[in-house]
Amino acid sequence: MVFKVTDDRLGEWSVLRVAGELDLVTSPVLRQRVHEAVAQGRHHLVLDLSDVFFCDSSGVGVLIAARRLIRSCRGRLRLILPAGGADGTSRGSGGEHGGGAHVNRVLGALGVRRLFDVYEDLATAVAEEPLSA
Repeated sequence: MVFKVTDDRLGEWSVLRVAGELDLVTSPVLRQRVHEAVAQGRHHLVLDLSDVFFCDSSGVGVLIAARRLIRSCRGRLRLILPAGGADGTSRGSGGEHGGGAHVNRVLGALGVRRLFDVYEDLATAVAEEPLSA
């Protein structure tokens, strides 16, 4: 699968749908897309990682940097990941066999998943208020 980031809007939310491997080679692309969204004044961002099947430390670094950037703008960042994470605390229903479960497990194993507001689908991500981390 080729790495791809597509951009969409849903009400006040900007949605970046990410597909493929989020690694040393591809993470700068996602970093740039997040910076472009913020530069355009879009501070409420959903990163849909459902179709990311691999994530290394550089990918995790981009997610943490995105969180920091969005928080500095007083915005909101939400991740979409299916169930199957290390701590099993995703909301809603879903399986762990699809993409994104790997990212969920990596974030859990590194102890940084708690930093993010994680949802299982787009509808829930844009409808609910985030829980405090």
